Amino acid sequence: MSVKGIKPVGKYKHAYKNFWLWGSFSPITGDSHYMYSNSVCKQMFAEYLKDFSLHKPEELKIVLIDNAGFHSTKDVVLPENIILIPIPPYSPELNPSEKIWQFFKDKIAMKFFDNLKLLEKDIDKIINGLTKQQVKSITGYEFLINAFTVS
Repeated sequence: MSVKGIKPVGKYKHAYKNFWLWGSFSPITGDSHYMYSNSVCKQMFAEYLKDFSLHKPEELKIVLIDNAGFHSTKDVVLPENIILIPIPPYSPELNPSEKIWQFFKDKIAMKFFDNLKLLEKDIDKIINGLTKQQVKSITGYEFLINAFTVS
């Protein structure tokens, strides 16, 4: 028997605010680099690459990218220490970063935050708690490690 005219009781928030978290992760060393932004676009991607290039600037950074529109580098000058490698369309499973993003989503899903500062604080806790060994474990696809490890 169902009762008509009674609505379920629960928290509900219809207004949405957001920010973007950019990140790169090494399956070999476990290093990671993050940047927050208020939008996502080609120019912001270029800003992230510039910021990432300054993290351990002596390193050559090989970045796998998908076919997201904002990953377009037409008319973008890449930093000298960054090489972009596009993955095939509809192949997110080839991008180890997707596993890290899922790890983050699993930690914050189904939570309500009264403001973006509280969400950022929660994400910062996740970032600061993520060890290099965890990054390697989550992103360490054998084909990548074999391709980029010098014997």
